[in-house]
Amino acid sequence: MSDIQRLSSTSKSRELWNQYLADAPDGNFYQRFEWQELNESHFGHQVYSIASSQAGRINGVLPIVSINSRLFGRIMCSMPFVNFGGVCADSIEIENDLVKYAMQLANESKVDYLEMRASKSSPLGLEESTKKVSLVIKLEDDHEKIWSGFKSKHRTNIRRVYKNDIEIRSGHAELLDDFYHVMSHSWRDLGTPFYKKSYFQSLLQRFSPQDLKIFAVYMDGQPISVAMNGYYKQTVEGMWMGTVKEYRRLQPTYALYWEMIKDSCEGGYRNFHLGRSTADSTGEAFKKKWNAQIKQLYWQYYMPDGSEMPQLNVDNAKFKLAIDVWKKLPLPIVGFIGPLISKSIP
Repeated sequence: MSDIQRLSSTSKSRELWNQYLADAPDGNFYQRFEWQELNESHFGHQVYSIASSQAGRINGVLPIVSINSRLFGRIMCSMPFVNFGGVCADSIEIENDLVKYAMQLANESKVDYLEMRASKSSPLGLEESTKKVSLVIKLEDDHEKIWSGFKSKHRTNIRRVYKNDIEIRSGHAELLDDFYHVMSHSWRDLGTPFYKKSYFQSLLQRFSPQDLKIFAVYMDGQPISVAMNGYYKQTVEGMWMGTVKEYRRLQPTYALYWEMIKDSCEGGYRNFHLGRSTADSTGEAFKKKWNAQIKQLYWQYYMPDGSEMPQLNVDNAKFKLAIDVWKKLPLPIVGFIGPLISKSIP
């Protein structure tokens, strides 16, 4: 019989946890222990690093973060701020035990709900939302095979961007300033609060250049479009991407995506997750142009009080008003207030 416990944030816990994920076929980048350390140290959130073990060996993990949000209530989430999370376990039985443990924590903590952002459906039959999907490109050893598979119009759109005398760089912490400059402008213009630069500084300190990479498009020496990817096992995880509003008409993301695809093929990776999108959205439609295949994501919910599954719709009047106001705020104000809000938006 397995024993379930919460691991403390120590280097030993990180080593054991990450070694299990590395050996587990379904272990993903967002389940790595470093994310728990970052959520705890940077945001001040309470984290629950739940591990199942037998005979001294870990056989399942479930990372959870507790967030008190004025917008979304008191919640537990696996994993907030990233594309997904959920359970990694040796068997369905162990997975069920870990989820039941999390449900008990939710009961004891009196949260409004427990949300698990999973890549597969719940074996426990929890309520699920299927509004989110991941778009996945199957990579090749030779990127020319991917290029030849694109429609002619798509190849033309990519070539057109390169005619603007752009420069594309890739790197790690040395590109952080340019990455943050573009992302903070981009998210403000989208009406979304962004994180502090120190969040990404901590992220880059915890993950090596083999784990994280920044790509940036430059025109006349200025960064105009950027992305940050995670690299784990055979998969590239697209995490953040943004473009300065004044340059969106040039569509620099076409060149950015192509450079990242080529780099991923050369690195021997087999899958490129283009982040998550809302099903049937314009974001999904754009990613499909790269011959990316839809992979369903499952937002699983447990409501301790038996209430209905939350319906968080950014199209409602309250959210639309907040977004419209945010877009008009000066960047210095956004830079000060944004991080205070973003840490509560899972």
